[in-house]
Amino acid sequence: MEHSKIDFEVNDMKIEVWSDYVCPFCYIGKRRLEEAIASSGLSENIEIQFKAYELDPNSPATSDKSTYEILAEKYNTTPEAAKKMTASVSQQAKTVGLTYDFDRIKHANTFDAHRLAKWAESQGKPAEVNERLLKAHFIETKEIGRHDVLLDVVEEIGLDREKAAEVLASNAFEVEVKQDVQEGMLLGVQGVPFFVINRKYAISGAQPAEAFADALKKVAEEEGISPKLQTLGQDDVGICKDDSCDI
Repeated sequence: MEHSKIDFEVNDMKIEVWSDYVCPFCYIGKRRLEEAIASSGLSENIEIQFKAYELDPNSPATSDKSTYEILAEKYNTTPEAAKKMTASVSQQAKTVGLTYDFDRIKHANTFDAHRLAKWAESQGKPAEVNERLLKAHFIETKEIGRHDVLLDVVEEIGLDREKAAEVLASNAFEVEVKQDVQEGMLLGVQGVPFFVINRKYAISGAQPAEAFADALKKVAEEEGISPKLQTLGQDDVGICKDDSCDI
């Protein structure tokens, strides 16, 4: 008797993430998305593409002002009040394993960081550079508006420092960064992080991991994407294969 053949159609899910490297919720949202993907069983079916967004395109490359002073000016309040504002953000960061150091974090213009990230993406390192820039700013409190800091970052992820320096010294990838910003505006991005799944659904802000998980499940069901089976127990224990049995 001939057994019927079952074909499983595997589609991909694309998640576009608009974010900025000085946005504290972008790092938190990234971690929550990663948690949802890890628990979904869909990691092999998901492609993440990072999109540039500038929270403050007119800011100087570097600044001697503290985060509290910058926030106080922005929200017309005092540095002391601004410090209290960041306390709740720090607590949220800790829930996903991140320890922010707002006492030492420096404000920065991120345009060149986004340009360099685009170059790193062209070199096959989009996820690595995204994570490394966020960590450099929020955890290590490095000034990511400075070229020497950016060059250290790309060198640490295994990219050529001299080629990266050539990118920064030119206007390379300016168009790509501006295109991301413009594309986001057309899609209705008014703040970050902003996640777009298969150009069908959008998630705004650092939502709980459960919200991301629900969205992934919904899209997977609509697109016919089957999660990879999760293996429990130890590998290859008490199993017979084509030519032998594990006895």
